Amino acid sequence: MISAPRTVELQQVPPLETGPGQVLVRLRGCGICGSNLPVFEGREWFEYPLPAGQPGHEGWGEIAALGPGVSGLREGQLVALLSDRAFADYDVAAAGAVVPLPAALAGRPFPGEPLACVMNVLRRSDVRPGQTVAVIGIGFLGALLTSLAARLGARVLAVSRRPFALAVARQQGAERTFSLDDPTQVIGEVMELTGGEGCERVIECVGKQEPLDLASELTRVRGRLVIAGYHQDGPRQVNLQQWNWRGLDVINAHERDPLAYVEGIRGAVDLMASGVLDPTPLYTHRFPLDKLGEALELTRTRPDGFMKALVTT
Repeated sequence: MISAPRTVELQQVPPLETGPGQVLVRLRGCGICGSNLPVFEGREWFEYPLPAGQPGHEGWGEIAALGPGVSGLREGQLVALLSDRAFADYDVAAAGAVVPLPAALAGRPFPGEPLACVMNVLRRSDVRPGQTVAVIGIGFLGALLTSLAARLGARVLAVSRRPFALAVARQQGAERTFSLDDPTQVIGEVMELTGGEGCERVIECVGKQEPLDLASELTRVRGRLVIAGYHQDGPRQVNLQQWNWRGLDVINAHERDPLAYVEGIRGAVDLMASGVLDPTPLYTHRFPLDKLGEALELTRTRPDGFMKALVTT
């Protein structure tokens, strides 16, 4: 339970009740998301204490009980789930928000929601073979998008501020990498690489003003600018004149329909089971549930060698 800004306490709460159409899941783990940080840091619009388990939304585990009317699922089944209370030992989710995981994925972490984001952003990006695709921001999302875009036959250019992240991008299939420390240099080098045209696809995964500006500069005429970063620290200004003149397709790749996330999780299951997608090396730090505060702080500071943290129960 986040009881106050930067204060996490482990508490016993009454057992959750499983109602009609719901599933009780014994959680095995939950990923830490960058969107967890504002409430951890204590932005002024939040109220404390948060309900138990919030804001964990990247959980996976095993079905412990089925509510009345649930069919097609069974106790003991390994699943990923959509909820916002997954920093806990148990959680309840609607049966339609639970995705079974195959035996081939047993024993492997499966934070379903961020993997669904990867699949949904890729779908909205419409990456095609032979395109030049710039991925700005190489965290968990950007690294996996780099891998999948390269597998689709695109030439991927990765941009990040951290040398470690750029090394990960090269491992994931990026053809060239660039430091975000000097956006002007990035623009010049990318334009030279593309004959002055820019990139057919640019995927912004940072959630800050400067990377968004850079994404606009790198997108070619009639290209697609995909906003995958979580812009949560205030309003943004955009160069609409530039967007208009270049005729850009600007895509806000954030889904809000739970069904879209469920389909994204299923897509990630298929790619992981077939060996096309392997996020395991990107889970760089793991913590027990009672060290959630440390996991959140590490996610906030992102030291060298950090990509994504998980808490396990």
